[in-house]
Amino acid sequence: MKVFIAGSSGLVGSALVRKFNKISKYEVLTSKSSELDLRNTNAVFDFFAEHKPTVVIDAAAKVGGIHANATYPVEFLIENTEIQINLFSAAHKFHCEKLVFSLCSSSCVYPKDCPQPIKESFLLTGPLEITNQAYAIAKIAGMKLVESYRNQYQKKWISAMPTNLFGPNDNFSKTNGHVLPAMIRKFHDAKIKNEAVLLWGDGTAKREFLHVDDLADAIDFLIDHYDSDEAINIGAGKDITILELANLVSETVGYEGSIKWDTSKPNGTPQKLLDTSKINSLGWRPKISLVEGVSKTYDWFLAETNKNNSSIRL
Repeated sequence: MKVFIAGSSGLVGSALVRKFNKISKYEVLTSKSSELDLRNTNAVFDFFAEHKPTVVIDAAAKVGGIHANATYPVEFLIENTEIQINLFSAAHKFHCEKLVFSLCSSSCVYPKDCPQPIKESFLLTGPLEITNQAYAIAKIAGMKLVESYRNQYQKKWISAMPTNLFGPNDNFSKTNGHVLPAMIRKFHDAKIKNEAVLLWGDGTAKREFLHVDDLADAIDFLIDHYDSDEAINIGAGKDITILELANLVSETVGYEGSIKWDTSKPNGTPQKLLDTSKINSLGWRPKISLVEGVSKTYDWFLAETNKNNSSIRL
């Protein structure tokens, strides 16, 4: 059985490759962005015509933190929509049996002031957080497209809704990365330079984090155990304040300096904790704790930095 992992070099995609390469029934298909531009319709259709995947996992996306989303909303909306339309259209034309739309770090598709924890049914029940609404709208369109293919063509396609993800191959940019990898980079650099760490907001916002290897495990599980129109949440089931996260990262990195908060910058959504009762009831739970995951991620970051690996995103 051939499984095409779109976006295989990214945070989610590389974790999926690690996972599915260990499963004997799958032949894993990948393609670097330099070899296959998923925004190019003809190129995507040619790839599917040649390789004829049985299963498609869409882990491809243009992603970033608050700063990147606020600065480049046009690119976040257009490029993500193009990728989704091309992949889904090709998967339909070439009769792919299964498709998993993995909404990378996309709990932002839920309303800003959503009741906590966030149930799947809360989608489209209120306004989105303004700082990442372009990305969220693109991902909501993808979810609705999966739902439409199911209803119109009886496809066994599903949408998986992960919480905030982290792990190997993350974007550690201090300006364009998500909060956890950006923190790792900030604390690491501050330790080396003996400087204070400056963080956005006031530290009160709460976030949930899931190691990306747990997400890969969940997607493998869902392929065999889930078949529904409704997207399904994948998360750790508990959250942490940004202040608590900063203290955890500081301890992990071994940073002993001061932490300053720029309260003129936005906190983002006050809280985002997914209700994971649905996937838990099917029999899946995460295995990697936040403490263990942050430690492993920092070890990976150090190893890549020490190798002077030009592929690490700083």
